[in-house]
Amino acid sequence: MSATMLETRGLTRRFGGLVAVNEVDFDVRENEIHAILGPNGAGKSTLINLLSGEFPPSEGEIRFQDRPIQGRKAQQIARMGIGRSHQKTNVFPRLTCLQNCQLAARIHLGGVLGSWRSRQRARAVDERALQALETCQLVYRAYTPAAAMSYGEQRQLQIAMVLATEPTLMLLDEPMAGMGREETAQVTELLKGLADTYTLVLIEHDMDSVFRLANRITVMVDGCVLETGPTAQIRASEKVRDVYLGRHQEEVHA
Repeated sequence: MSATMLETRGLTRRFGGLVAVNEVDFDVRENEIHAILGPNGAGKSTLINLLSGEFPPSEGEIRFQDRPIQGRKAQQIARMGIGRSHQKTNVFPRLTCLQNCQLAARIHLGGVLGSWRSRQRARAVDERALQALETCQLVYRAYTPAAAMSYGEQRQLQIAMVLATEPTLMLLDEPMAGMGREETAQVTELLKGLADTYTLVLIEHDMDSVFRLANRITVMVDGCVLETGPTAQIRASEKVRDVYLGRHQEEVHA
């Protein structure tokens, strides 16, 4: 069994009287793809925001590589090796793909565009950006403005921007949202390849992609963990089928 990279104990987040995440125990193992499923309002994105430092927890503990990180700022957590993408594409449309990745790398290292005096350091940033584009099969788009790219390519660019920060753990919030079948298949293959090097936590509503990709799945309902286990276990779980998959099918056919 792989070592635990990240874990939470009793993790809770309240917004006034609403408990969005309720005493969640959660763990992620090295080099696995761990998917988080649940109906709308289950607390999935709030959990990712807690792990990435965008929200502080109301209660509970988060440990990354056996170090407590709750209460740290998002930038500090990113520099420790946790990168994340968001549901909405947050690329800079007027910048080229390469410039987007360079900017992600420079901000991650505490700099801004034009701030580097060290040629060696600037060259290292450029190499990191190009490597991220190559991993995401976007080198041929390096000098293309993001605004001129398809939606699917922009989603791939967002993943490349996360890679440019050199994470150990990647938190990906609906990376295939809004994509067509061909684009979804392409990103699914990309994520499968990333799992050879990175540990991935994935929120995704495309069930076929989740079942193809995930080693383990955590299902959340109403801010709580319903069940966690290997993909085959979750797929066969009557409890999950009744509480989540049944709702998912109702939403699809509504």
